Amino acid sequence: MSLPFDQYVSQLEQTMLTDRHRLRRQLRELKSADQQGNISEKRLNSFVTQLEKSIQRATQRRKLLPVPKFSGELPIDDSREEIKQAIDAHPVVIVCGETGSGKSTQLPKICLEMGRGVYGLIGHTQPRRLAARSV
Repeated sequence: MSLPFDQYVSQLEQTMLTDRHRLRRQLRELKSADQQGNISEKRLNSFVTQLEKSIQRATQRRKLLPVPKFSGELPIDDSREEIKQAIDAHPVVIVCGETGSGKSTQLPKICLEMGRGVYGLIGHTQPRRLAARSV
């Protein structure tokens, strides 16, 4: 049986991040079983069902993404494009600014505007606040 493994691989990018590793592993196992000639129809159907459910969840999340609004009154608003470029270019971005500059409230909105948060969560930490709370 010749399966469209390349098609499944390309569809993995449309799934939720929490599902991708598991689905990728299952796909590798299915491909190996297919090469050995002992692929289970039940396992294949289970994989396809899980893949489709994950894609549907991501599609639904994309449709429900809020459209962020920026007032332009906060200092961080002037650096929005620069911050977007940094987020696109790097896996970790540290933004420093004065208290009240809009870091906590505007950074998640900037990520939403970029389409982040569809396939997973937007992580946002505040190390000083965490350190202050533990003292």
